[in-house]
Amino acid sequence: MKIRLLNKGEAVPYDLLLLADESKEAIDKYIFGSDIYLLEHEGDILAVYVLARIDDRQSEIKNIAVKDAWQGKGLGKMLLQDACEKAKSIGCKQLLIGTGDASLKQLYIYQKAGFEMSFIRHNFFLENYPCPIFENGLQLKHMVVLAKGL
Repeated sequence: MKIRLLNKGEAVPYDLLLLADESKEAIDKYIFGSDIYLLEHEGDILAVYVLARIDDRQSEIKNIAVKDAWQGKGLGKMLLQDACEKAKSIGCKQLLIGTGDASLKQLYIYQKAGFEMSFIRHNFFLENYPCPIFENGLQLKHMVVLAKGL
């Protein structure tokens, strides 16, 4: 397995990105100013993450997704580690990642990987998505942003 940067002119893997975001329109708001990394195995794209530089000190993982059949096999952890290394290599001191306030699985995974809750983007899902989004039986309202020192 290897992780590589999406090449210019190569198709954006919306099918994977849509596992972690609700619409192509939402994804298009952040991918064009970001780097897209693919995790490949034997020519198949199994996972993806999107890394955006915020400023000289911070980068943010805007999207991270693993194909359903490959979840629970450590690929997400591999992507998080790679994102930390990439952000550190460009001089960032902190890496951020956001998830929904009811996204219990993601909150667990990110904290297990060393991220800590940092702040909340209030009403993020209410203001940025036209239709309500539900996870674990609860409507997403706020984005919980977690941070990890590099």
